[in-house]
Amino acid sequence: MSETPDPEVIELASKVFDLARTGDADALAAYLDAGVPANLTNDKGDTLVMLAAYHGHAAAVTALLERGAEADRANDRGQTPLAGAVFKGEDAVIRTLLAAGANPEAGTPSALDTARMFGKAELLELFGAR
Repeated sequence: MSETPDPEVIELASKVFDLARTGDADALAAYLDAGVPANLTNDKGDTLVMLAAYHGHAAAVTALLERGAEADRANDRGQTPLAGAVFKGEDAVIRTLLAAGANPEAGTPSALDTARMFGKAELLELFGAR
């Protein structure tokens, strides 16, 4: 096996990460259905779910989760998709991740900590925090 990544694989991965950022749920679903790993990560440990969540694409998050992506998978800095969605104020994504079982206490800082930092009382209530 070569140490140098195949340029075609790099190009495909880059395309799939861009689809997550732009929220193209149908195209993401097709790539995952064709064999792209649901928990594919970039050089920072960001998963497709992280990118879709951070950019506010609930439908893309749903498509990824339905195909086996992990809702709580943290990136290299310990951040989870739910914490990213809280930071960005993406309510539809937050609800999508919670419905899929995302843990508000996972990650560093957690979604719960992030909601506390920004004084988001409605999210603290949604998370069941006091």
